Amino acid sequence: MPTTHETGAEVTVSSGILDATFLPGLGMLGSSLRHRGEELLALPGGLDGYRVGKVTGLPLLAPWANRLGARRYEVEGVAVDLDGLDLTTDGNGLPIHGTMTAQPSWDVVGATRQSLTASFDFGAHPDLLASFPFPHELRIEVTVEAATLQVTTTVVPTGERSVPVAFGYHPYLRLPGARRADIRLRLPDRRHLELDDRQLPTGGAHVEGMQDEPVGTRTFDDLYALDDDRQLALGGGGRRLALELGEGYGYAQVFTPPGAESVCLEPMTAPVNALVDGTCVLVSPGTSFTARFSLRVEDEH
Repeated sequence: MPTTHETGAEVTVSSGILDATFLPGLGMLGSSLRHRGEELLALPGGLDGYRVGKVTGLPLLAPWANRLGARRYEVEGVAVDLDGLDLTTDGNGLPIHGTMTAQPSWDVVGATRQSLTASFDFGAHPDLLASFPFPHELRIEVTVEAATLQVTTTVVPTGERSVPVAFGYHPYLRLPGARRADIRLRLPDRRHLELDDRQLPTGGAHVEGMQDEPVGTRTFDDLYALDDDRQLALGGGGRRLALELGEGYGYAQVFTPPGAESVCLEPMTAPVNALVDGTCVLVSPGTSFTARFSLRVEDEH
């Protein structure tokens, strides 16, 4: 069985090489990822910051990842007005990172030494339905095998409406012993989606080829549409940390602002502002949607 503390508030799963800690009692946050005892997740702001809406560690962003460009959206004739709702916002007042941050009502439905499954009944929370009136169940399964963490997220409609899918994750990754400027960032062939000064898609894009170069003095808050090669990676300090986007994830955001020692490689099921732009996948009642990504640690030669 995994190590569990505070009546399920903290669960650690381990392969013996890789240890991952998640907090079902606090938004199902990934709070630690240790490879041979060394920490690979950064926690800017700590758990106290996360409790008041600041993302950190390995957080789920749902029901929308990143930001919305307006406080109104419509899906299949269902109009949603976000005015007056208490939502986390960015510096421009735009709703950001959804409403699942620090939610306490995750239920652990299965656990072994190397795996954890937790579920959340979104439809049982009227406060959450006010901003996203599409009842569904969220299920997250995390597994560790050798030096790989895999995170599988499933959305199951529980009402009569189809559910738009726009969630993602925002892992803050670090490589012990390596300065950010020296870390090599690997990006695959991709379409770089243009963002305006509010970090919203303009509709423009340009193609970029694969690169594997030091971060150096560069900063990122960039959105990409991926093709068949969906691996992003960081290398340095004797390790390589590869993010592999599997089914369900066609987009990724890379984020590292000035002065940050972490680099965020973010799997996304939809582009920024997809709820407003109407570009979400819809999951019909009686079906489900699953998205999967993995983080693999390798020795760097």
